[in-house]
Amino acid sequence: MREVLAESIPEQAMVQAVLDTEFDVQKALDLVLSQGSKQNVKTKNKDAVILAKTTKGKTRDSQSARMESEIVPKITKMTVSGKKQSMGFEVPCAIAEENGHTNTPQKGLLPEDATVASGVLEAVSKSTLSPQVVQVSEEQNMVPTPAKKSSKAKPQIDVKAELEKRQGGKQLLNLVVIGHVDAGKSTLMGHLLYLLGNVNKRTMHKYEQESKKAGKASFAYAWVLDETGEERERGVTMDVGMTKFETPTKVITLMDAPGHKDFIPNMITGAAQADVAILVVDASRGEFEAGFETGGQTREHGLLVRSLGVTQLAVAVNKMDQVNWQQERFQEITSKLGQFLKQAGFKDSDVAYIPTSGLGGENLVTRGQSSDLTQWYKGNCLLEQIDSFKPPQRSVDKPFRLCVADVFKDQGSGFCVTGKIEAGYIQVGERLLAMPPNETCTAKGITLHDEPVDWAAAGDHVSLTLTGMDIIKINVGCVFCDPKEPIKVCTRFRARVLIFNIEVPITKGFPVLLHYQTVSEPATITRLLSVLHKSTGEVTKKKPKFLAKGQNALIELQTQRPVALELYKDFKELGRFMLRYSGSTIAAGVVTEIKE
Repeated sequence: MREVLAESIPEQAMVQAVLDTEFDVQKALDLVLSQGSKQNVKTKNKDAVILAKTTKGKTRDSQSARMESEIVPKITKMTVSGKKQSMGFEVPCAIAEENGHTNTPQKGLLPEDATVASGVLEAVSKSTLSPQVVQVSEEQNMVPTPAKKSSKAKPQIDVKAELEKRQGGKQLLNLVVIGHVDAGKSTLMGHLLYLLGNVNKRTMHKYEQESKKAGKASFAYAWVLDETGEERERGVTMDVGMTKFETPTKVITLMDAPGHKDFIPNMITGAAQADVAILVVDASRGEFEAGFETGGQTREHGLLVRSLGVTQLAVAVNKMDQVNWQQERFQEITSKLGQFLKQAGFKDSDVAYIPTSGLGGENLVTRGQSSDLTQWYKGNCLLEQIDSFKPPQRSVDKPFRLCVADVFKDQGSGFCVTGKIEAGYIQVGERLLAMPPNETCTAKGITLHDEPVDWAAAGDHVSLTLTGMDIIKINVGCVFCDPKEPIKVCTRFRARVLIFNIEVPITKGFPVLLHYQTVSEPATITRLLSVLHKSTGEVTKKKPKFLAKGQNALIELQTQRPVALELYKDFKELGRFMLRYSGSTIAAGVVTEIKE
């Protein structure tokens, strides 16, 4: 038997097998080998571990050594399967089979492997007990690692200095592109990215060929940002396309918002994450008027971005080549728009008008060469204007807040959420609290512009890989925050609102759709508290019966499900919201009091 088995089986086990089979060598060998193969699979459950400890007390040391050597290849497998189970996917058979296949007894293991195994043997045997225990053991395994990295253990990083270092002295700016449907937003920005070298010639050539085949030759540049088949087929942007480019002094996160009125909720999500905006208008005759008159998206988009806190605006008067770069047409558009934007709350000094041609690429990256344009226009090109925007003050010193814009399953363990960090900063390994679900998790990884980083701060659009929590509990609109200083959650709150152009007066019990950051939640106006003076904010009328257009008022809102909100005075970014009714925006507001 020793010749056949060499040193792989302890002597005690062989002696026992020989006695059990009454000295029949063949049967004894079969018995020992069958026990060995069973052992591989059985070490995966608690009973086998207990059996190995209780039976044959004398052989305990030698068997544990054997178990260790067998378990070494399992370590990685088992922790992964444990995490899978904690996510709610219980597939013990598949896991057993998988481990059974890969874990044939391995000879010639290194001594280091054995010592590693002995350290984790206990954790591994625990992690196979049940999904609940898996979660506990996972968290135990996880906690020590972040302890080295967590911001509490190591000195607080100087985020502002680190930000400067990371961007090479360049400032971060989040830019949203808005405007009426078919004003040429995607084409304008796609061409800008191509001219900046962010899209290589081969890809651009492919888009040109494919768009020609589809009968949409003029859409080639728009395809840079409109990535889904449906968007390309219909020729309209539906979701917010996001990309990154750099100017001489800024790092820009570009968000291309949809212009179609059916996709305004998506546009609000994009605008809520922006610092500055480009409003694209179509200069061709009839088109500008269609977008600007009642029912057009130029007005609504302008009001929306201002209400969501965007104060700087560049107006790209696009398709100027179609009107032969006429100065009169440009001035006609700027005077009409200027009046409206002033009413919307933009300062004249914060609005710039630039004549452009998205398809021709004129006046985008370099100043216009066309003689029709240069004879009367001496101002900035679009890129220079983007570069001259002033970045807003970031709330880096406030507690961490991130609004979830998207949730998806990662290839490995855990899941990913994307969104903009509104305040504070985060480091890999930190614990986070998700509200409203009120669940904690750990940030296992941070990705910024598709590159893994150790930390991220306010203003960054990041993707977080999270563990220790079920993906089912998280949806778009949840807010991740610092567990020590959580965000408030409520269903009733008071707010100061400005009523836009509405056809029906607002009365008590009026149903609305509340748009807040990435949340879209049905709500009801439960109380009309008072009408306020527009400029001073003094109460001019208490308990009004209804609210008419243009009025400033204090109201109480009730949402169907809890929402995570902040007071406007504490967090400006998280205290703003919009109210919509039957497809149009009826009011913008700020949170003044959280009731419950």
